[in-house]
Amino acid sequence: MPRKIFSLCFSILFVLPTLLFAQSLAEKVQEYRLDNGLTLLLVERHASPTVAAYISFKVGSVNENSQYRGVAHLLEHMLFKGTKTLGTKDYQQEEPLLIKIAGVGGRIDLLKGRSDTDPQELQQLQVQLAALQKEHQQLVVKDEFSKIYAENGGVGYNAFTGKDQTTYLINLPANKLELWAAIESDRLQNAVLREFYTEREVVREERRRSYESSPSGMLYETLLATAFKVHPYRYPIIGWECDIENLTLEETQTFLRNYYSPVNMVITLVGDFKSADALALVKRYFGRLEPGLPVPEVVDQEPPQNGERRVRVIFDAEPQLLVAYHKPTMPHRDDYAFDILMQILGEGRTSRLYQSLVVEKQLVTGVSVFGAPGSRYNNLMTIALTPRRSCSCVDIESALYAELARLQTEPINAAEIEKARHQILTAILRRLKGNSGLARMLSSYEGLGGWKYLVEYEKELNSMTAADVMNVAKRYLQAHNRTVATLGRGGV
Repeated sequence: MPRKIFSLCFSILFVLPTLLFAQSLAEKVQEYRLDNGLTLLLVERHASPTVAAYISFKVGSVNENSQYRGVAHLLEHMLFKGTKTLGTKDYQQEEPLLIKIAGVGGRIDLLKGRSDTDPQELQQLQVQLAALQKEHQQLVVKDEFSKIYAENGGVGYNAFTGKDQTTYLINLPANKLELWAAIESDRLQNAVLREFYTEREVVREERRRSYESSPSGMLYETLLATAFKVHPYRYPIIGWECDIENLTLEETQTFLRNYYSPVNMVITLVGDFKSADALALVKRYFGRLEPGLPVPEVVDQEPPQNGERRVRVIFDAEPQLLVAYHKPTMPHRDDYAFDILMQILGEGRTSRLYQSLVVEKQLVTGVSVFGAPGSRYNNLMTIALTPRRSCSCVDIESALYAELARLQTEPINAAEIEKARHQILTAILRRLKGNSGLARMLSSYEGLGGWKYLVEYEKELNSMTAADVMNVAKRYLQAHNRTVATLGRGGV
């Protein structure tokens, strides 16, 4: 699994405040709900003349179905392509060309999967599409959004699609906040999904690079597809290869119209502004958007796992091992115990697994423990291990399960639990130094059910006892609830 995915999982699952910060948060966050359903979170911070601006939508890959898997991620790419005024030299001249491209591209999509398709007709259409795309390139202004932001002091302009939500972010000078509002509201009202067919190929290449030719990506993808049999957490965010190549422009436009709308939208601003002015600004630029459709809840429920699942990926790479256990998600009480349990097991060089498997037994070169793949629905506690060259996965698993058994039979002393809490809170404080860290935290949790969950977190964490952690280990860390995925060059 790529390092950046580990970091994202930890940033979402462990961004939880200290008691003092929680009290301050409750006082400083100003929450508004616009008439069209948009949620706005404001936190004034006047230490530097900057603002972190996050726009999150409560829709991610978990909300897709088999007809358009991968569309949320592809749409994220497409929304960097511009609007009717940005990204184009002349939209009046461009628009009829876009219609022609959509017509030819749609015809190709319709024919390419049919057994009765005339190969000559398909080839002619592909030649025609290539010619239209070449002509269209003369009217495109590449990366105009990012250029405007950069010229006006913006940094960190980015977006990411997750299982549960999609987020667009930028950090910019405080006196450029209206520029941000103008650009982002224009993007939501007047987005033009130009270069669709070429960008779809870019995403296909991204999949080949990040999954099909990446041992860690392939192993993680296989783990999820094995651990989940029903719930859409089993599907990759980017989609399978066949999903990507069959996504259509119409499906992508429909997904945008339906769900990138105020009722599913959270704007979070943290930085140097006056809240009354920021509220008026957001109302002026985003208040005129149509409410849209609420994202439907996922009704698919993963049934209890009644036996260990094992899968092996044959890949020309050094061995890797993932072991996962199903667990509840926030705000279930057991999830708080898992936060402590995972910290004790695998966070840092003093953790139990690092000391046992890396230092003492020297079976692995690295170990980490993280929650995945999302946080809105029940998820997994996943343990990633990198075997030493001469060590077998059988030996590593045996040593791992012995350590997990200790959690079920030997009470954790108070000092170890307190250390875990301290480590969690210290890591949080480091992330919250900047406006962007706080904005990301608020945006993520509001999208998952409400930012006020954070205010009560430390109290709930402090209520966890050694007996609670042991009880969770006994109930969840069992072989019948386990999925094991290994990767290597072959053999057993």
